Amino acid sequence: MGLTKLVRPVFAPRMRELEKHQSQGEQLQRNVLHHLIHAAKHTEYGREHAFATTKGYEDFVKHNPVNTYEELKGQIDRMRHGEKDILWPGRIKWYAKSSGTTNDKSKFIPVSDEGLQKIHYAGGFDSVALYLRNNPQSRLFDGRALILGGSHAPNYNLPGSLVGDLSAILIENINPLANLVRVPKKETALLSDFEIKRERIAREAMTKNVTNISGVPSWMLSVLNCMMEITGKTHLEEVWPNLEVFFHGGVAFTPYRKQYEQLITSPNMHYMETYNASEGFFGLQDDPTDKSMLLMLDYGVFYEFQPMDGGDIVPLWGVEKDKNYAMIISTSCGLWRYMIGDTVRFTSTNPYKFVISGRTKSFINAFGEELIVDNAEQGLAYACEQTGAEVLEYTAAPVFMDTNAKCRHQWLIEFSKSPNDLAQFASLLDKRLQELNSDYEAKRYKDITLQHLEIIPARQGLFNDWLKLRGKLGGQHKVPRLSNTREHIEQLLLLNERSEK
Repeated sequence: MGLTKLVRPVFAPRMRELEKHQSQGEQLQRNVLHHLIHAAKHTEYGREHAFATTKGYEDFVKHNPVNTYEELKGQIDRMRHGEKDILWPGRIKWYAKSSGTTNDKSKFIPVSDEGLQKIHYAGGFDSVALYLRNNPQSRLFDGRALILGGSHAPNYNLPGSLVGDLSAILIENINPLANLVRVPKKETALLSDFEIKRERIAREAMTKNVTNISGVPSWMLSVLNCMMEITGKTHLEEVWPNLEVFFHGGVAFTPYRKQYEQLITSPNMHYMETYNASEGFFGLQDDPTDKSMLLMLDYGVFYEFQPMDGGDIVPLWGVEKDKNYAMIISTSCGLWRYMIGDTVRFTSTNPYKFVISGRTKSFINAFGEELIVDNAEQGLAYACEQTGAEVLEYTAAPVFMDTNAKCRHQWLIEFSKSPNDLAQFASLLDKRLQELNSDYEAKRYKDITLQHLEIIPARQGLFNDWLKLRGKLGGQHKVPRLSNTREHIEQLLLLNERSEK
């Protein structure tokens, strides 16, 4: 009997618990809020915001403002210096260095013991539970798991306190038994130099019976391509014949899907999206035929949503389908009414299912066009489908006015397979964006406000080189997709020009 068959019953009780998401969403969330307020009422933050007398959601909103990182930064820094009972009970020794943006200024997100177990590891457990439910023939535990992680470093030299990528914190604290079914070895997984780490991971993993892989699509692809070069194989199943699933998250999978399907041709391969961030684990793709994710409601994360088109912030039970919301969270890691920076759109409210539509700061609205990442991903997917092209990385920004007083969007795209006709690709992308976004369509009308978009092909490796120059290669670092300013695209264009000379 395989190990998977022995382990399956461990997940059965949780599957019964998850059924409550179908009909008891509001109650689950009210229970979470009650727990958070009660647990933190004697903290400095709890005393300042009347947690002891807070009776429910309405009271909570009355006494607690919405926060960005800047509002909590001072308290988090005191926590990092060893102070206790500030935002969450006790002393917190782990801090996830957030890579949700590529700004030079890093964010340090507290990760409490409770948050580690009941948010982050709970998400990993449920990923497996749902996958096994959907795949009765799975042999997931009969082989190894390749888990990509970042690195960590001492936090202000305090004993036992560390700061780093969330993935490194998870690997550092993982149950020792899990190391028996995981590759690479811990010291390799936590290396800080991604280029050295990539080859070591490839060499360690290529001789193992890997059945599942987990990580950010862009960095995982880099590791797998490295392994293909070393082994001389064409398809991944030649190295790992029993590989069956990729648990992916961190960035949208759409730009990478075709490359994975070319690399892994086995009909038994599955892909499962997860929404795990430094701030928490929020969603799981519970149905392989549905691209939306189930919002996880009983992890110690209380959710609120701010309509992107204006209007009052609402709790989960106040959301509507097909509206864009900025997500606000309160967690057992001490984040209170924290604006995480992601935007979501609900596809169902029974159960609560959603898609990530973008970032609150990752959009272009220079001329009233309100172009979001969701539009960009769909537009690129359409242009690729029509032309056979494949996009590896991209970023876009406005050109406010050129020498001919023309305004447009400028796209810098690194293709893994270039279109035969770049102008046709650009035209298809522009056409699809107009179909997806009425504001963009209105601004494009007769080229009066906004001219046809421009595409500049990037040389191979440009975006990786740019991240490397910024010390952000590997881990969970991401390329900014859309920006209202030209800061990032100008840096990239300059690097692209230099390499062509």
